[in-house]
Amino acid sequence: LAQDCRSVTMPPKKVVEEERLGPWALGKFSSRLKVGIVGLPNVGKSTLYNTLTKCSIPAENFPFCTIEPNETRVNVPDERFDWLVEKHQPKSIVHPWLEICDIAGLVKGAAQGAGLGNAFLSHIRAVDGIVHVMRAFEDPDIVHVEDRVDPVDDIEIISNELRQKDLEAIERKLADLNRDKTRMNSNPANKKEWEAEFATVNKVKEWLEAGKEVRLGVGCGDADAWSTKDIQYINEYQLLTSKPVIYLVNLSEDDYKRKKNKWLKPIHDWVKAHGGAAILPFSGELEAKLQDMSGGDGTESDPVKMEANADIVRAEYLKENGMVSALPKIVVTSFKMVHLQYFFTAGPDEVRGWVVRKGFTAPQGAGVIHTDFEQGFICAEVMAFADLKEHGTELEVKAKGRYRQEGKTYILQDGDVIFYKFNVTTPKKTLMGGKTSK
Repeated sequence: LAQDCRSVTMPPKKVVEEERLGPWALGKFSSRLKVGIVGLPNVGKSTLYNTLTKCSIPAENFPFCTIEPNETRVNVPDERFDWLVEKHQPKSIVHPWLEICDIAGLVKGAAQGAGLGNAFLSHIRAVDGIVHVMRAFEDPDIVHVEDRVDPVDDIEIISNELRQKDLEAIERKLADLNRDKTRMNSNPANKKEWEAEFATVNKVKEWLEAGKEVRLGVGCGDADAWSTKDIQYINEYQLLTSKPVIYLVNLSEDDYKRKKNKWLKPIHDWVKAHGGAAILPFSGELEAKLQDMSGGDGTESDPVKMEANADIVRAEYLKENGMVSALPKIVVTSFKMVHLQYFFTAGPDEVRGWVVRKGFTAPQGAGVIHTDFEQGFICAEVMAFADLKEHGTELEVKAKGRYRQEGKTYILQDGDVIFYKFNVTTPKKTLMGGKTSK
């Protein structure tokens, strides 16, 4: 038989493109995340913390008033949660929350230990996102540690100190790798892992030496500096400049009211030149004044009624002066900064917002409620909050075909209203999550 000598053209191999990572890829993949309030001394950090938490920690006019970090949980305001509470009138309500940490003021030279800097930098390492507070108000009675008001220089100082501390950590890691080189190269698998980490450490070192923050190496610009493998190592190192940030500009009440301050544009320009992030003006002076307001004639003894009266006085003051409190926006922006979101369980017994990390699957979300839910996960019955609000009841959502069952691969979406089904082998009785009543 004659052979067919015509060449056979093989189809090209399918190119599998790796999904581009975003800033969400950096940091702990956990639902237990917290943010830290960071800045130079006497810029308004503890005043902000006090007003956010409605507690009273020292906020005196001298550096290092705060030594050990103060931590608390604050409720995350959400109109969707309020709507569910109004609809179900439950016996119990549990707000979604954010953990906030007030960290003592850093000073120039903190990376070398100035002003108890090493201890304070370790406190920053323990948080998952950084809220930078910058002072843009003049007040001769409140001493600035640098004896001037220049928020751009302040943030430059803080950024440099964090970057220097990261560079020290990376140099130590590089020394460790060089010390272990012979031992790791004796095994092919270990050698490959060693080479990969060695390459990552050198990339990060060069990045920091160029004056850039680690967080800007992914999700910024047209190309990413860090590969998926790089990010695995970077997340192990818990570098200070890998943490997401927002910037709060502390204004006088007058500047906040008129929405003008000479430092706002320079701050905006600096932040834009350094990768961009949310910038929120606020007035610590105003927020402290609002917190101190009371309502009534002083004869009321019920604390709930007293606070309700005070809320009325605060609302009237803000309305008269054409202002709004910046605190709700600060809390929500900080919450989103560390890539958190929540889903709801809702019914006559309880309305609750369950906090999860973006990217959590349905079983992982079930595990936030109880470990049994994750281990015995069957499915999640899900409806979007927007659908529930539009149609009014679960029955109507089902009738419109918007109620669905999701399996183990479903990625939770912010505002999902969920009823979990699961089964465990030991107990005969099946437990379920909070269900939205029909």
